[in-house]
Amino acid sequence: MRIIYGFIGASLLLLTHALAETAPKAMPGLAPFPAAVQQQLDRALRAQGDGYTPRTRHLFEDGRPQYTNRLILEPSPYLLQHAHNPVNWYPWGEEAFARAKKENKPVFLSIGYSTCHWCHVMERESFEDSAIAEYLNRHYIAIKVDREQRPDVDGIYMTAVQMLTGRGGWPMSVWLTPDRSPFYGGTYFPPRDGMRGQQTGLLTLLTRLQAVYHQEPNQVATVAKKLTRSIQAAVVPEASAQPPDQTVLTQATEQFTARFDPRYGGFGQAPKFPRSVTLEFLLRYSRRTNDPKVQDMVVKTLEAMATGGIYDQVGGGFHRYATDQKWRVPHFEKMLYDNALLAVAYLEGYQITGREDFARIAREVLEYLDREMSAPDGGFYSATDADSGGEEGTFFTWTLPELEQLLSQSQLRLVQAHYGVTLQGNFEGTNILHIARPLETVAKELGLSLEQAQRERQEARALLHRARQQRRALHTDTKVLVAWNGLAISAFAKGAHILNVPDYATRATRAATFLLTRMKRDGRLRRSALGTLIDGDAYLNDYACLIAGLLDLYEVTFELRWLQEGIALQALQDAHFWDNENGGYFLTADDAEQLLAREKPAYDGAEPSGNAVAAHNLLRLAEWTLKADYRQRAQRCFRAFASELNQRPTSMPRLLSALDFSLGRPKEIAIIKASTDDTVEPFLEQLRRHFLPNRVITIVTQGDELATHQRVVPWLEAKRAIKGKVTAYVCEQHVCSLPVADPGLFAEQLAAPLSGVP
Repeated sequence: MRIIYGFIGASLLLLTHALAETAPKAMPGLAPFPAAVQQQLDRALRAQGDGYTPRTRHLFEDGRPQYTNRLILEPSPYLLQHAHNPVNWYPWGEEAFARAKKENKPVFLSIGYSTCHWCHVMERESFEDSAIAEYLNRHYIAIKVDREQRPDVDGIYMTAVQMLTGRGGWPMSVWLTPDRSPFYGGTYFPPRDGMRGQQTGLLTLLTRLQAVYHQEPNQVATVAKKLTRSIQAAVVPEASAQPPDQTVLTQATEQFTARFDPRYGGFGQAPKFPRSVTLEFLLRYSRRTNDPKVQDMVVKTLEAMATGGIYDQVGGGFHRYATDQKWRVPHFEKMLYDNALLAVAYLEGYQITGREDFARIAREVLEYLDREMSAPDGGFYSATDADSGGEEGTFFTWTLPELEQLLSQSQLRLVQAHYGVTLQGNFEGTNILHIARPLETVAKELGLSLEQAQRERQEARALLHRARQQRRALHTDTKVLVAWNGLAISAFAKGAHILNVPDYATRATRAATFLLTRMKRDGRLRRSALGTLIDGDAYLNDYACLIAGLLDLYEVTFELRWLQEGIALQALQDAHFWDNENGGYFLTADDAEQLLAREKPAYDGAEPSGNAVAAHNLLRLAEWTLKADYRQRAQRCFRAFASELNQRPTSMPRLLSALDFSLGRPKEIAIIKASTDDTVEPFLEQLRRHFLPNRVITIVTQGDELATHQRVVPWLEAKRAIKGKVTAYVCEQHVCSLPVADPGLFAEQLAAPLSGVP
């Protein structure tokens, strides 16, 4: 009996030790969480499932995380990446700030997103560092924010960082008082002094600023108050009595021209961002002024990006930006918004030049989005990561021996010559594929016809793509964001029209249907979907970009429901975001959380400004519906940002494009069919060939369908299919050219403005 009791006792002792070794550890520098909090965290961790891999180096021997913080309770992929840091992270919310106030501690605010390379670097270097975590936990309240889910929070504190440092970016690091006012900030900081060429590291900054906060509270309060006032003034610009005129278009073009890189395309030196809104504006200005030099800048930039390493030569799609002047070495993350916007830039480039290489890039981008970024229910995912296995770019780069194993001798010779592959490589001993020499030149040297070379290239790309899919998978941020999906709907709708690919319209329709049926609660849009979880208040960009997408979808399907849905969403946007006093739209709704300021955005950053997209939507809706209120709101938008446009026009190219629309005489184009069996293809072919950014189009069948459309588009009244033939009407300000049934005459009318003004 004594032996049995002894065995039981020893077993219990071993079990106790085992449980102690694998129970969650207290965060460095802190006491264990209260039992209720710990139980909540444990349940959330278990809910992640058996296949869950904690993103941390702090693991028990069985692979379970040693630390779990409150971010495990959040749906954001970015926040979940930090859920097992030894930092006692809080999500943005009252709980964190109440504790900061109660304990009189400063707040350390870190903002980023899940596919941000330097966010990952800072996580590994600093937030996984036990000593830094201990200091943060003892002396600060630490808050993590996903900029993609909270663009309002990001916008306010990005303004602060730009004021303090003259630049911005992610990861963003901001020091706040408990009342949420910033007093210091920056972007990436290395963990310690002298690392990565920076004199001061994060641990030193945390130490110094904590001391200043407690030892010189009046100075901190003064700085925070002054900075907050500056933010409030900056994010809500003062309206002007007069709207901007066409001189601002010329001023912006002159400034872009001065910054243009004539050798490698793009604007400025390095790093280079594929800022599609700039290309969009310059194409419109070139059309307005008939200036081929302006168009040439766009064409050169499109060429350079398409042939550079910033473009994924194997799988299609553009990386976030290039670190060098030649567009060769990218940061490898891919964003939905970049690719949607750039697809449109290449579609417009194709319309203007007729260049098949531009059409090919547009197709490849759209096919990449459909193939690799599609959510099961019809939306589009947000982004893919730059890193694979903790190393940037390894998913996308190649060594010569790898290619020798995968390709035939003829394919290898072509790939080496065409894509500039060498044994030494061009990126850390590997090769980022870029078009080093034109395919035509390589074909001649190898004794191939151009058709043979194109076939060889396509077969080689397919082989490399299949091989690449066997590598360690990239992290995909599977959030479905309304604004970015709106941009994608526009891209697919325009691709369907310009490239005559009906499947693209079908894909756009799936996405639009998903957003309108699943992303609404109580009649209002929500911001994001993650699986079955629909979360977050929608922002201005969500409404504006979705409305734009619906209007573009209408112009390729001519299904009235899309125009009607756009009109309904515009009414919601006007009701909840409009600034009645000064014009323009706020980023947040009238019933959203109140931050330090209610931002009214106009600057085109990573995404186009919500106000610029909204102004363009209003002008298009005014053309369709003849409602003066839409045009008046658009004019008030221009006045709201007139002073900013006059001072810094190159910061708002999308608003300049909307202004170009406003200052011209947009075409109203109607094509009336006698019956549903009539074909309008010859007329559509003419529309595809003409770059007409400032226009609205409708195609409708005479009879009940025409009558229904007239209730929404009143200028369709009295238009009919003459003598039973498909008839086209080209009008400006409701004054029409003669109706025509000949596609050739229709083309002449499209090319010759009635007024002589684009």
